[in-house]
Amino acid sequence: MNESWDGLLIDCRLATMAGNGTAFGLVDDAALAWKDGRIAFAAPASALPGAPDTIARETHSAHGALVTPGLIDCHTHLVFAGDRAAEFDLRLNGAGYADIAKAGGGIVSTVAQTRAASEEELLAQSLARARALRADGVTTVEIKSGYGLDLDGETKMLRVARRIGEVLGITVRTTFLGAHAMPPEFAGRQSDYVDEVCIRMLPKVARAGLADAVDAFCENIAFTPSETRRVFETARAHGLPVKLHADQLSDQGGAALAAEFGALSADHLEYANEAGIAAMAAAGSVAVMLPGAFYTLRESTLPPLDLFRRHGVALAVASDLNPGTSPLLSLRHAMNLACTLFRMTPEEALRGATVHAARALGLADRGILAPGMRADFVVWDAVHPAELCYWIGGALAKRIFVGGERKRT
Repeated sequence: MNESWDGLLIDCRLATMAGNGTAFGLVDDAALAWKDGRIAFAAPASALPGAPDTIARETHSAHGALVTPGLIDCHTHLVFAGDRAAEFDLRLNGAGYADIAKAGGGIVSTVAQTRAASEEELLAQSLARARALRADGVTTVEIKSGYGLDLDGETKMLRVARRIGEVLGITVRTTFLGAHAMPPEFAGRQSDYVDEVCIRMLPKVARAGLADAVDAFCENIAFTPSETRRVFETARAHGLPVKLHADQLSDQGGAALAAEFGALSADHLEYANEAGIAAMAAAGSVAVMLPGAFYTLRESTLPPLDLFRRHGVALAVASDLNPGTSPLLSLRHAMNLACTLFRMTPEEALRGATVHAARALGLADRGILAPGMRADFVVWDAVHPAELCYWIGGALAKRIFVGGERKRT
């Protein structure tokens, strides 16, 4: 070697997540090295090019612990003000998702609180949630807007999301979700609000560089397929990729619609049909499983996992952290729920929170421990990867590195 590595981790067990269906890509008695924020070595320690203290500026021992890629939460709504704990009580007393929405609760109640909050107040509240995710091993997170529902509110949310990444030193991917719900000032004028999203809001968000992608809520209580198509056509005109809240509560053909636009992902998908799933496979769109919402809403229709597997659709797992239907502050807990509720295997869940989650965000430089990839990784208080899905709660992340820099847990 002409230059020493910035850091070297020895005596570790790597779950590289390389390959597919290869037992987590496990490498025992391994070493992991990084330089300039990128992985330089991820292989058995016996293959190191020299003695550890001669080839790296800093050498650390993992004492046999498990090391994985940093977790990637590819679907969150973590920027919001207030909470909806009262709705939790209502739901337990028999109110349904649609009932709460029609009564003026749900998303629009969070909209009122988010609009009223200053940018600094919104940042302070949201940082606490982002810190919880990071402490549990998340090094990349997607954050959607959708609780402003006007230009000022949506851009405020997206600015706060960008600032979270700067403050915490993690990667934040922002998604414009103006087509999330109907704002009260547009009651009875849904077509006019779609005009507002497509003609005024989305172009300004795109020109300001505040969004990495565009999303919509295509559902019988939200926006129709034709309205969603219009939003996606506008996104395409501005060079932004799309994602979709699809087929969560009913079969709206959302999976096929997402595939039609080459969506990075379609998310929820409990009611997706086989034709839509086949279309997703052909388009390369990732299916994002969101068991936190399934659990919170006490749903009974499982997403068709066997069809996704049969058609070879990549499966991601995300927290869907939001104030109403998934107040979930742990991606690892989402992984556990994906296993226990959806019968995903621990390997599917971990791939879903690493390599496939990266695909769902259009990121090809992370999610795997391999030379050239970002040095985002976690040293766990665990030995076997299944432990990350097995334990419910607890502080398992011992050391978290983002771009080769250690972050406080």
